[in-house]
Amino acid sequence: MPLTRQQAIATSQILSEAMPYIQRFVGKTLVIKYGGNAMTDEKLKASFARDIVMMKLIGINPIVVHGGGPQIGNLLEQLKIESHFINGMRVTDSKTMDVVEMVLGGMVNKEIVGLINSAGGKAIGLTGKDGELLRARKLVVKHKTPDMEAPEIIDIGHVGEVEKVNVKVLDMLVNSDFIPVIAPIGVGEDGHAYNINADLVAGKVAEVLRAEKLILLTNIAGLLDKEGKVLTGLSTAQVDALIEDGTIYGGMLPKIDCALSAVKCGVNSAHIIDGRVEHACMLEIFTNEGVGTLITNKTL
Repeated sequence: MPLTRQQAIATSQILSEAMPYIQRFVGKTLVIKYGGNAMTDEKLKASFARDIVMMKLIGINPIVVHGGGPQIGNLLEQLKIESHFINGMRVTDSKTMDVVEMVLGGMVNKEIVGLINSAGGKAIGLTGKDGELLRARKLVVKHKTPDMEAPEIIDIGHVGEVEKVNVKVLDMLVNSDFIPVIAPIGVGEDGHAYNINADLVAGKVAEVLRAEKLILLTNIAGLLDKEGKVLTGLSTAQVDALIEDGTIYGGMLPKIDCALSAVKCGVNSAHIIDGRVEHACMLEIFTNEGVGTLITNKTL
């Protein structure tokens, strides 16, 4: 159906508003962590894929890192494998790790690649094992109560953290006009696979590439103050203060720590955005309003 005159005018205004942002970000790398509702709602999946393809078409270099916790949980339940969590992290024995690799490196990764390719892009799916993209080390979890003299070391199995990112693999793909789609599975020196938190992988990839932006899709409107209002723009010092006074706490802390670390290590800005909004990435990058919280080292 052709656009009405009013719709055409509105579209031209949007494009005009986007132009300075496009000029600013052409040739720059954006690392996007894809998860939450945006990965499960069909309309949101399609809009995310179109956003990624649009970025590439106008000369921006998007790199996608995805999660898949709910999908892993669903398959484990179907297979009657019980899940245990410690400090929010899934205890991952060998049997569970097989399922993690199957879901993240297979089902989820290939679906995202298919969505982007169907939208007109050229996506390549990877795990950290491919080209030793993600070298991992086993994550050490410590637990201490007031009555303990020393912290207890808890073994949560094949759960890791990023030790090193092979930048050459990403450079090769980006410079060949491909869109890397990364499953957060790393490989250790021992050759074993490790399940790594997708936010941490996205943050570390953004850091080593000195990306222009790190974008974390979430199921909330952004970082909220104590009155429940979205904080749209924050400096790293302001974020540190919000952690100190208890405004940021609990499950939001790891995501904020990841964003803070990236910005402090050279990423120009980090964004925590509402993945429940259609075309959330485009709205955050190319409009004045955005749909989440921006964190930067610059004074706001």
